[in-house]
Amino acid sequence: MNDEIKTSLLISTYNWPEALDLVLKSVIAQTVLPDEVLLADDGSSEETKKLIKKYQEKSRFPIQHIWHEDKGFRRTVILNKAIAKAKGNYIIQLDGDCILHKNFVEDHKKNTNKNTFLFGSRVNIQESFLAELFNKKQVSFPFFTKGIKKRTRNLHLAVFNKLYLPKNELSGKLRGCNLSFWKKDFLKINGYNEAMTGWGKEDSEMAIRLLNSGVKGKRLRYAGIIYHIWHHIKSKERYNINAEIEKKALTEKLTWCENGISKYL
Repeated sequence: MNDEIKTSLLISTYNWPEALDLVLKSVIAQTVLPDEVLLADDGSSEETKKLIKKYQEKSRFPIQHIWHEDKGFRRTVILNKAIAKAKGNYIIQLDGDCILHKNFVEDHKKNTNKNTFLFGSRVNIQESFLAELFNKKQVSFPFFTKGIKKRTRNLHLAVFNKLYLPKNELSGKLRGCNLSFWKKDFLKINGYNEAMTGWGKEDSEMAIRLLNSGVKGKRLRYAGIIYHIWHHIKSKERYNINAEIEKKALTEKLTWCENGISKYL
């Protein structure tokens, strides 16, 4: 494993401290710890702040809490603000409702390559299992664990992951809750497009600009596993607007967005 890679584990969160508690618990249990954790907080209340402080006090790695005022769904903004503060040269990104497999950070770090970003899948934790999940504070999910679906995604078989090669086209499997990239590649395209507010398409639009700039995407399959905690789907009122922005990046082969991370650097 390349010791020159310094990882910043980026976790976006908003007002769900019960889920974030399990996510941070799973971070501490990693086979390879991140060099730092960045908590990109889209305006959570005091309860989340207290939880983060508890982990900051006991953690063996730095935890930065990057917060801004709650003015609606502004995930692109808070992610840019957090990445601007990243001390690592490699960003591993997930959401605050996604519990990490114990090898998650190690898998992403092992599979890094020049001019390549990585994207993985997620195992789904079912709604009917949530009470037991939070009661037990469970962060480990063997293959036959009850309460999960998309079970084949829970196979950790690194040898089969090698069959997946980098490609220069957008995959429908890409999810922003399981994504990693070099910070320099992200800065080169000016990061997330902050014209995209509300839920939908912000990750794929960013990935399109990475691809247009010459960075290929590699799927992490049978590695880099996360467990997504069920929740109600967020409002899609901005989805069509965001989809048009994504379409423009694709058709015009854009590599840069004007309203991006540069304002925080």
